[in-house]
Amino acid sequence: MFEELRERVVAANRALTDAGLVVLTFGNASAADRDAGVLAIKPSGIAYDMLRPDDVPVVDLESGEVVSGAQRPSSDTPTHLALYRAFDRVGGVVHTHSPFATAWAQAQRDLPCLGTTHADHFRGAVPVTRSLSAAEIAGEYEERTGAVILEAFAERGLEPLEMPAALVASHGPFVWATDVERAVENAVALEAVAASAYRSIVLAAGLETISAELLDKHFSRKHGAAAYYGQHT
Repeated sequence: MFEELRERVVAANRALTDAGLVVLTFGNASAADRDAGVLAIKPSGIAYDMLRPDDVPVVDLESGEVVSGAQRPSSDTPTHLALYRAFDRVGGVVHTHSPFATAWAQAQRDLPCLGTTHADHFRGAVPVTRSLSAAEIAGEYEERTGAVILEAFAERGLEPLEMPAALVASHGPFVWATDVERAVENAVALEAVAASAYRSIVLAAGLETISAELLDKHFSRKHGAAAYYGQHT
């Protein structure tokens, strides 16, 4: 069951290691099948190079119960579920502990938009969440991790496909897209711009964000009805 979905999840998770975004068993990628009402996600604690499609558990999007597979799903599954339930156009979610994006999360700082590379992928500063309270950590921790991402988006009025990433304070990045393949690309882009932003601030401590006009120009070249970057399909 769900063979193609599982194969895509294996490929996405291996792509994270190929891109240098994960080490050991850190991080995970999931893909949703909205028509079937399920997601497939990396199993908990399985090494990436050992991962096979049959290992990938499939989880009901509504109940959160495993509907296929013998392995336990990632411990971050409740966070993925929260994002899928709230962002109905999202079809893939990726979580990493990539070095520079995680550094911004641990510093509890938004990732500012300092250049056009950032603006090509993220429409403004990538938000950092508030810290979880002691009660939230002691309770449904992973579910609350998703909740604080959604809280940050609601407070700032962010559109999830214009800002397909968040930094969870003291933890790391969660990234998403309309499918898991694009979510991996967004995770790669996030790490690249996080590294560039860090280096830019080291070189110019008082550096300001790019203008709204330049931000909008670069984002709209690649996204939306007026996009003209790349080839027509």
